[in-house]
Amino acid sequence: MRRVKTQYISNPESFKKQLLLWSSQFDEVVWLDSNNYQQTYASFDAVLAVEAFTLFQTDDFDAFNQLKEYQSATNDWIFGYLSYDLKNDVEDLSSHNFDGLEFPELYFFQPKRLFFLKGNTLETHYLNVVADALDDDLKAMLAADANASETNDKDASVEDSQIKIKLRIHKDDYFSKVNEMLAHIYRGDIYEANFCQEFFAENTRINPLETYSKLNAISKPPFASFLKLYDKYLLSASPERYIKKEGLKITSQPIKGTAKRSKNKTEDLELIKALSEDIKERSENIMIVDLVRNDLSKTATKGSVRVEELCKVYTFDQVHQMISTVTSMVNESTHPVDIIRSTFPMGSMTGAPKISAMKIIEVLEETKRGLYSGAVGYFSPDNNFDFNVVIRSILYNATKKYVSYSVGGAITAKSDPLKEYEECLIKAKAMREVLEN
Repeated sequence: MRRVKTQYISNPESFKKQLLLWSSQFDEVVWLDSNNYQQTYASFDAVLAVEAFTLFQTDDFDAFNQLKEYQSATNDWIFGYLSYDLKNDVEDLSSHNFDGLEFPELYFFQPKRLFFLKGNTLETHYLNVVADALDDDLKAMLAADANASETNDKDASVEDSQIKIKLRIHKDDYFSKVNEMLAHIYRGDIYEANFCQEFFAENTRINPLETYSKLNAISKPPFASFLKLYDKYLLSASPERYIKKEGLKITSQPIKGTAKRSKNKTEDLELIKALSEDIKERSENIMIVDLVRNDLSKTATKGSVRVEELCKVYTFDQVHQMISTVTSMVNESTHPVDIIRSTFPMGSMTGAPKISAMKIIEVLEETKRGLYSGAVGYFSPDNNFDFNVVIRSILYNATKKYVSYSVGGAITAKSDPLKEYEECLIKAKAMREVLEN
């Protein structure tokens, strides 16, 4: 049982900083922040889950069946992530590329403490085992210095401030690999595939909370997340929802199509118009929409799959993005984990046909994706869920002193390797800026 308390927060933005700073004392933390982005499909402005009462982690073998058992048995809020390489549980696939991060393939925990922020209302959910700590915790949060530099993090180091970013795939190799992928497209093996490359730094220490705060301040995305699981961290400025269940309605919002921003208003509007009319970008998006429709149909009630938005351009602080919204309805008897299993990994990070694209991706990419292009989110006690797509994210293994971020783009028959490379650099800009400066 959980003790629930609601209270008024006079300054939600300041309180967010205090809440996140307070959470750093715990070993398990999941923070999800919409940055007050005006979303039709949002349930909360921000959510914080801390301190595991129970937890579950595993590799990719039989992972979804085990998650199904854990989610059903817990019958409570659980927070965590699904790594991209759970594809090996869904299909007859494998992952053999280099892994510098070594995150478990799947990790969920049942938090003792939960905080939901919506407007000026804070709702706290405490398990009975820690219910007596609620009032003291709230006092500690409100007393936290919202303007603190967070340099108290044990992983911060002035000596490591000069971070040297390396490329796992250098420019000429990138061109060669994209051309190889294009050859697969011309042969008819695939229509589209998302090809990713890793940027990394070794023997490096960062302050995860401070780095996340800087990244979030630059991008202010609608699906930002900070995840801490002992020595492993995700600092995400994701603009993309993977999938959400609310009642019997399923919503997926794939992103395909990116354009840079301009400080000049007229030029910025022209960039929006150009993106919305770009034949290549629209074709990328529509191919993935078809894939998502097919994935959702596996669990949908007959005739319920709908495209509510097609190739709509949304504007973020760093980029313009083309987003589509696909929905379906499911039966009450359909298990929530089965809905995720039947759509995983998300279409925007794989390609079409999906299995062929994943096989080619595995051969051409140099890095095991792991949590990158996976998903972070939660299941609720009433079998709802909401997960983002882990992109525009920094991953950090504090024990190994290994920092990584990856970027990618959809390769289609109309792709120009140079333009694809330049798009990757646009997507990587905020992460590189935060780490190097």
